[in-house]
Amino acid sequence: MKRVEAYIRIHKLEDVKLALEDAGIRGMTVEQVKGYGRQQGQTDKYRGSTYALNLIPKLRVDVVVEDEELERVLEIILETSHTGEIGDGKIFVSDVIDAIRIRTKERGSAALR
Repeated sequence: MKRVEAYIRIHKLEDVKLALEDAGIRGMTVEQVKGYGRQQGQTDKYRGSTYALNLIPKLRVDVVVEDEELERVLEIILETSHTGEIGDGKIFVSDVIDAIRIRTKERGSAALR
């Protein structure tokens, strides 16, 4: 199993969510986060003064999938969240050792379904 952790633009969530649902991916966690990467935040003016907004709002989308589904999920997230502009986000993939559904005590792949 793999955990896909994607940091995306806020306005791209609905596109990503619908595309994953259409692909049969059930279940995700979404959290509002703030951060910056290469763009080093952004600047803005208020009452004639320039100030830095160093932390840009993003969404973190977490999905745990079977190894066979990984490439398809990555492609979906890449296609639906891409704008070509700085700040599109990042995707991280990590191994998941086990998954357990608390209600039924199912483990592994059965816990994902």
